Amino acid sequence: MRYRFEEFAFDTDRRELHRGAEVVSITPQVFDLLEYLIRNRERVVSKDDLIYAVWNGRSVSDGALTTRLNAARSAVGDTGEKQCLIKTLPRKGFRFVGAVREEDGPSSAAVASESHVELSKPALALPDKPSIAVLPFQNMSGDPEQEYFADGMVEEIITALSRFKWLFVIARNSSFTFEGKAVDVKRVGRELGVRYVLEGSVRKAAGKVRIAGQLIDAVTGAHIWADRFERDLTDVFALQDEVTVAVVGAIHPKLLQTEIEMAAGRPPENPTAYDLWLRAMQKQSLRSREGFAEVIRLTHRALDLNPSSVSAAQLAASGHLNNVIQGFSTDRQFDRNEAIRLARLALSLDENDAGALGIAGLVNAFLIGDHETAIDFVDRAVASNPNLFSAWDRRGWVYLVGGRFEEAIRSFERGMRLSPLDPFVHTNLAGIGYALIELRRFDEAVAVSKKALRQNSSDPTTFRGLASALAHLGRDAEAHDAAARVLEIDPAYTISGRLSQRQTTLKLLAEGLRKAGLPE
Repeated sequence: MRYRFEEFAFDTDRRELHRGAEVVSITPQVFDLLEYLIRNRERVVSKDDLIYAVWNGRSVSDGALTTRLNAARSAVGDTGEKQCLIKTLPRKGFRFVGAVREEDGPSSAAVASESHVELSKPALALPDKPSIAVLPFQNMSGDPEQEYFADGMVEEIITALSRFKWLFVIARNSSFTFEGKAVDVKRVGRELGVRYVLEGSVRKAAGKVRIAGQLIDAVTGAHIWADRFERDLTDVFALQDEVTVAVVGAIHPKLLQTEIEMAAGRPPENPTAYDLWLRAMQKQSLRSREGFAEVIRLTHRALDLNPSSVSAAQLAASGHLNNVIQGFSTDRQFDRNEAIRLARLALSLDENDAGALGIAGLVNAFLIGDHETAIDFVDRAVASNPNLFSAWDRRGWVYLVGGRFEEAIRSFERGMRLSPLDPFVHTNLAGIGYALIELRRFDEAVAVSKKALRQNSSDPTTFRGLASALAHLGRDAEAHDAAARVLEIDPAYTISGRLSQRQTTLKLLAEGLRKAGLPE
């Protein structure tokens, strides 16, 4: 690979830096540092990133790092004062900010002059949202039947990923042009214009099929996720569905987390609506008063920049809704009205979006009390995208407040099966705990509530369920401790104030909260 910027040609195959026809002499560490900065030019690179990449994580002094950075700047005609190519962002890290053109070709190609360079196919620009190509899975068994199975499964994965509106997914016909070829993932990324590539293999042996998959950042070459699935080879179509659910359920939250981390590393000046949405998603996971306040602030800024963003509208509605439900609101009527307005806005922007349908269901259940409409919305949400964790989570809460406790548990469990490592799994567990209380399965409710708290130790929703279940079991001291944590997080909490939003369907939950000593 060659990178061209200004009058320079940076050849990673030959490990040479050229300025015109002249070879610039640099040490191997400076070359590695410069290469890492150029390859990761779309984000801010931290000091730790550089140390890990160049020195393999060994202890390195700030002086040594500064010396190599100065040498890299000097090699490309930059300085610490000018910072035209390598920019230092105080307390953040470093970023290569020069305009770069990528060229592909054999490593022995001459780079001494522009006229002797064979240009590759130009790289496609990346879309303004995360993009992914699913390559044909390699058939490792030599059995032609497995070729059909593998191709069918890849098509199912492409279809499933396409239902996530925040993703740009390359169509099957383009992905399958690489079938049967040894591919360079970075080249695939450039030619298809995608940030991520999912590739894998299928092997059949002794009545079983083994599927391996890996998700790769096509810009940096970094592996983001890898896993292996082994199943009995019985019903081929059912097996395709099962593996598709497992793969999509695993890589969707991983992709989102990767995007959130990259957004956090980008300079805060002039963020895009998408950057703001990603930062709001990170704050949403805190489940705190300050977290929801930031969700609201960031999503409203995103909507100012892009009023047609369904993702920002539904997340803003969720922020206002949670302010009401969790008791964090300073003006409950304002938050209620905003949640309803924004949920309607999201639906008006895309009436088939699973996220918009899900938040509309929650708003109707918790703020309006129209359970029939709420159930219709969340059923449509999971039909629109059956692989979306949050759709099943929201369906669980709507069915819970509608008094259909067994179905609520099935929805929560389905969500956790889809995304067992999702950062919001604790909300599913808390919901299961509430349903178990209403089903008088108090010991199970305590166990599942404690499991939720191990994942998020400050969620007041979980502490309320734990306090109620313990009180029903007569474990008064523990119940009072859990109730104290509720009041510590939410000093203004009252049973009637919160449960009025649930239309009094959770009668045993309320009874346990009173026994635990929480104020009426």
